[in-house]
Amino acid sequence: MKRYTKKVLGGLSILVLAAFVAACDMSPDIGLSRSMPKTAVVAAAPTLGVAATFAVFGGGAGITNQGTSTAITGDMGTTGASTMITGFHSSVFSYTETPLNVGAVSGNVYTDAPEGTPETFAYANAAAADALTAFNDLASRPDGFDPGAGQLGGLTLLPGVYKSASGAFLITGSDLTLDAQGNADAVWIFQMASSLTVGTPVAPSSVILVNGAQASNVYWQVGSAATINGAGGGSMVGTIIARAGMTFSTAGNLTLTTLNGRALGLFASVTMVNTVINANGVPAEVPVVEPIVPSITVTGSTAADVVAVPGNGFINVENNGGHVAATETGTGTIHIVNTGGALTATNTGNGVMTINSTATGAVTVTNTGNGRVTVTATGAAAITITHTGDEDFTYPN
Repeated sequence: MKRYTKKVLGGLSILVLAAFVAACDMSPDIGLSRSMPKTAVVAAAPTLGVAATFAVFGGGAGITNQGTSTAITGDMGTTGASTMITGFHSSVFSYTETPLNVGAVSGNVYTDAPEGTPETFAYANAAAADALTAFNDLASRPDGFDPGAGQLGGLTLLPGVYKSASGAFLITGSDLTLDAQGNADAVWIFQMASSLTVGTPVAPSSVILVNGAQASNVYWQVGSAATINGAGGGSMVGTIIARAGMTFSTAGNLTLTTLNGRALGLFASVTMVNTVINANGVPAEVPVVEPIVPSITVTGSTAADVVAVPGNGFINVENNGGHVAATETGTGTIHIVNTGGALTATNTGNGVMTINSTATGAVTVTNTGNGRVTVTATGAAAITITHTGDEDFTYPN
């Protein structure tokens, strides 16, 4: 009887202790207050649809780059006009690029006119819709909890769903570490009703991946704006989908700021200063699309408001006045929007020439080189085209 009573009481003691531990929400790491405070809900990745190939998306407000070291691996887009993309060039076009604002895009650029087409505009809208669907999916995930009262800096987190109780997440003061514990398919979802801030104006912060964690499996659902390393530098990871857009670094910072993931702004712009973004999430040397330096001259203009902007081989001409003569003798790109007077364009090299003319003046185009020439002209005056080159020639009527 004595032995039986002792066994029962011993068992009861263990049960009482277990209940006490559970009630206090204690974990085996109770002594490590900034490390894995609780096991999070197992998460599955959302479906990004068309948006999956985009490294940067600027909602309807565009994308801006400052600095000469920005490089984007992946597609770029906005549902706004192509003029809302500034400081970038792709392999075929320059978006208001200047010698001080040079950003390379390795993928396609999807946008509206004047550089975009109805097809690229439709694709941009599809990407916006799919990004919004993914945002709503991430926001609806249940049982997320706040592991550090809004401050993620200094924590090591297991895969799961994390939700800011205050509405905002910070990664400041220290880095955040994501530990997959050997599971390469592990997913992290961070939910915040308002903002995400990484780093401070004087010091950057980073997100560190360990034990098989993949940047492609990290998602940030941001209810307002995301501010990433205003001081410059630092390495962020994951797909950031922000309702109010986002900024990377600040003007004048020369140190590269890196995002191994995607920056998808739903309804506002994305602004970058010397920023590297890899859509595939793999931190690697970014293949920069180098603008080809051609021999291009723009001459013969009598209009004061004709603007010729050289930017590493790309020249944009916007004519609202008199005669414009453009000659392409190298391998670069000339883009002409003519709403003014007469236009004379000559391509004798291997470059690309794109002409959109709504002017009433005559349009004369001569292509004797091997480059690609595209002309869209809706004016009433005669159009004279001479094409003796070997490459494509397109004249939409």
